[in-house]
Amino acid sequence: MSKALESLIYPKSKDEFFLSYESNSPFVVHELKDSISDLTKLPFLKSLEDLVHMWPQKVDVHLPKVSDEASAVQASTGDAIKMFENGMGLLFNDANLISPLLNQWLKDLKQDMGLSAMTYARNLIYATKAGKGTAAHFDQNMNFVIQIHGTKKWWIADNKNVENPMTRHTMGLPMDDELTGYAMAPMPTKMPDDATEITLKPGSMLFVPRGSWHSTEAVTDALSLNFTFSAPTWIDVFTAALRSRLSLSPEWRQTADFVSDQQRHPVAVEKFNMLLTELSFEAADWKAEDILSVTESTPQ
Repeated sequence: MSKALESLIYPKSKDEFFLSYESNSPFVVHELKDSISDLTKLPFLKSLEDLVHMWPQKVDVHLPKVSDEASAVQASTGDAIKMFENGMGLLFNDANLISPLLNQWLKDLKQDMGLSAMTYARNLIYATKAGKGTAAHFDQNMNFVIQIHGTKKWWIADNKNVENPMTRHTMGLPMDDELTGYAMAPMPTKMPDDATEITLKPGSMLFVPRGSWHSTEAVTDALSLNFTFSAPTWIDVFTAALRSRLSLSPEWRQTADFVSDQQRHPVAVEKFNMLLTELSFEAADWKAEDILSVTESTPQ
């Protein structure tokens, strides 16, 4: 095991972190210095100006109407810095693509967390103007947030409308169709009164649990580095293994024809029922180990 997770939660223990993680509670530490010095010394994190100068692609700019990535445009670095000075937040996506060090940290943290090989891991860098922030929302992913420069306030609250969401949602915007199917409506229109307030300063690290409501406001101009993990659900693991197994069958690989043909629809239903019956007999003997052997490497 690597020391990446220990470095982000020092001087607290892994037991303390995973207790918080398993209860879906935020976890925060302050005054990280030596343990993350290789991150804070990255040249493009020296300042926002250095980041803009070294950034090789366009930047996501959060428009003021919503102040969230759900309402954003892409801009050149030159235009983005002007928009930042006018109060708009900036998001630098996939920063690990320009940093082997960040890629290694992502790999190590994924291992330390015991996350699936199917996990999508990436680094995001947020620049926030003083007095501005991010609209209240929840994510389907989990985030380690490291405050690099400036001071930023966070408000985090339990999500009583949906447990373990599979998509992101911003307060005040419509829910997608899948989320509508399992969320308790109506969604709140403001952060819950029992939200926890957390202030991050340079060297602070905040773990934001998947699905928690959160909003932010920068006290000063602020720059933060996120380690973001979009991990698969058991649904994803099972369906990935199922597809792998069914793809071996020429019958399952047949075209799903006649399903919208009124005259021949019964033929399609009969064929599909036959396949499902065969699958139900086979699946009765499946074990978790068999499924995980398809999606994961064997734990060492």
